[in-house]
Amino acid sequence: MTLIKLNNKITKCRNCDRLVNFREKVATEKRRQYIDHNYWGKPITGYGDTDAQLLMIGLAPAAHGGNRTGRVFTGDKSADFLFKCLYKSGFANQGISISRDDGLQLKNLYLTTALKCVPPEDKPKPDELKTCFKFLKEEISYLSKINTIVALGKIAFDACLNFYMQDYDIKRKDFIFQHGIEYLLPDKKILIGSYHPSPRNVNTGRINENKMLKLLKKVKKVINR
Repeated sequence: MTLIKLNNKITKCRNCDRLVNFREKVATEKRRQYIDHNYWGKPITGYGDTDAQLLMIGLAPAAHGGNRTGRVFTGDKSADFLFKCLYKSGFANQGISISRDDGLQLKNLYLTTALKCVPPEDKPKPDELKTCFKFLKEEISYLSKINTIVALGKIAFDACLNFYMQDYDIKRKDFIFQHGIEYLLPDKKILIGSYHPSPRNVNTGRINENKMLKLLKKVKKVINR
């Protein structure tokens, strides 16, 4: 199987009834500002540079971002902040991510999610994550040059650990989430924690442009060690 075939398989997945029902409900009811939009309403695949050294993982698509546009971190406030920083740090060719045909290209970066469907209240159940991890495992296997993973937010960080705990004897207590924290994973990849670029974190100052650019500058050094 190729990555293209895997992505086709992902978009057709209907394994988790709760997630299927919710993603389709959101796509039908819509948000008022997007009432004229045709929502994607299906699982979201990763995208970016397939020869990348850096894998950036979010938890799941946003209800009116990825679930609407069909591409993760596209068409919402989190995307606005993240791509402004990715562009300034040289990981993207432009500072906006608004639709699948906006001309965006990622450089030495592949962007994906631990869960491929939007979950109610942004809270996936453990069995839903476990079901979806088989896709993430295949995805990573095709991205053979990845040496560094940035987890966007504590929940994505924990999901990464849960993913690795399936195949390796690692303990959660040995991995404490902090912004900029760095750990060596059992397969020799580096895991780096980052605050999520959510409007709440940006508005409260937990994350700002300087903090994110500083982290991405550090990431560039780590991937080229």
